[in-house]
Amino acid sequence: MPAIPRKRPEFRNINALSDLPSYRLPAAGWVSIMHRISGLVLFLLLPFIIWLFDTSLSSEYSYARFKAAFNIGLGVVPGALIKLVALGMIWASLHHFIAGLRHVWMDCDHKSVSLEFGRRSAITTLALSIGLTVVLGLKLFGAY
Repeated sequence: MPAIPRKRPEFRNINALSDLPSYRLPAAGWVSIMHRISGLVLFLLLPFIIWLFDTSLSSEYSYARFKAAFNIGLGVVPGALIKLVALGMIWASLHHFIAGLRHVWMDCDHKSVSLEFGRRSAITTLALSIGLTVVLGLKLFGAY
C-alpha cells in the first residue's frame, strides 16, 4: 500500500500577538527592515540635517550658536535631546550606507548571492553600524 503524503499545514489567519513574537527573523531580515527604517529616518529628518549644515557653515556666530545648541539646547529643547537626535541620524546614516554597500556588492558579484554570504554580510553590517555608532556617540557625548 503506497504511503499517503501528509498535507502541509496552512496558516491563513496569523495573529500578530501570538504568532509574531515566536517568529525568529534571520539577520538578513533585520538588516533589510533596518535599512528601510534608516532611510525613512533620514528622509524625515532632512530639514534638521539641512539646518545643521547651514548653521554650521554660515558664519562664526552661527557656528557658535550651533555648538551651543548641542551643549545648552535650543529654547525648550535640551542639548541632550539634540545630541540623541544627532546620534539617531549618525546610526541611520551609517547603517543605510553600509547596508547599501552590501546590496551593491551582492548586485555586482553574483557568486556572493548565497545563504551563507547573506548571513555573514548581514551580521557584519549590523556589527559595523552599531560599533561605529557607539564610537561616534562616545565622541558626541564627550567621552574622548
